[in-house]
Amino acid sequence: MTFQVRVEKRPNTFGVDERVWVLDDGHGSFVEIAPALGFNAYRWHVPAGELLYADPRFFEENKPTRSGFPILFPFPNRIRDGRFTWAGKEYRLPANDPSGKNAIHGFVCRRPWRVVDQGVDDGSAWVKGEFVGSQDAPETLELWPADYRITASYCFGGDHLELAVTVSNPGPKELPYGLGFHPYFALSLFGGSEAEITVPADKTWELADSLPTGQRSPVEEGRDLRAGKRYDQLHLDDVFTDLQPPTKANESALRGVVRHGNRRLEMHTSGIFREIVGFTPPHRQAICLEPYTCVTDAINLEQQGVDAGWRVLKPGMIEEGSVKLFVS
Repeated sequence: MTFQVRVEKRPNTFGVDERVWVLDDGHGSFVEIAPALGFNAYRWHVPAGELLYADPRFFEENKPTRSGFPILFPFPNRIRDGRFTWAGKEYRLPANDPSGKNAIHGFVCRRPWRVVDQGVDDGSAWVKGEFVGSQDAPETLELWPADYRITASYCFGGDHLELAVTVSNPGPKELPYGLGFHPYFALSLFGGSEAEITVPADKTWELADSLPTGQRSPVEEGRDLRAGKRYDQLHLDDVFTDLQPPTKANESALRGVVRHGNRRLEMHTSGIFREIVGFTPPHRQAICLEPYTCVTDAINLEQQGVDAGWRVLKPGMIEEGSVKLFVS
């Protein structure tokens, strides 16, 4: 294969940078990333069709969390009432979820990132982006206990795509955080409503108004995806947990499968990811299997004594996580 990275333009109606980075394998498969829209890999095309769902109005409506592969940081999903207390100080976030009551999906998924590196070798093409709170969204420093840096690298190998993320604390105060991804896997190549969805999770978090109560329960029959279930049987907005561990040390773990006939898309993650949110969008053209390092509203649950996965970085510390997608 002859891999290449090129920059093209996709006009938009809301005045952000029109450049997108295209990772191409030279044989009809490519990935497109929009740095100005949260460094979102909104398209993965193979000769047979599309593997990621993107809203047809992606460049007309500034709603990047509804398409592609949004990156959610420094918190995924919701924070109850947009409020939390950290180190004795109360923080209030914009109430921007669909209900207008809670904060949702962090700061970086709707803002422009900076591209800091790109390249190719014999087997892949990649592009790396960076987002620093104090540099790229200084207005968020009043909303969060510490400054933050996140770098993300997409590496495309034709039949696989890896997103590797590094989170670091550049400031003098402890950095609390959660990290999540919100991929929309298109169903068009997987039989549409006949697609089979698998998630190897033994439990779900109990939810009330989309927020966890702090209790976990064995997965119910209608949501039990361990042996696979057809998409047309599913209506999901659930947080799966107690995921099966890797079969070998230092390996990524299988977290989800979309399958139909001989066609299969697998999602593997590194061990830092301990929850999977399963979501069936209202348009029913995609399935979202979202790896999170923590459960929804983790920053508040942890302070109630619940092991919710909330993470804290001391000054100068870094942590890494990755998700790998394989198509066959």
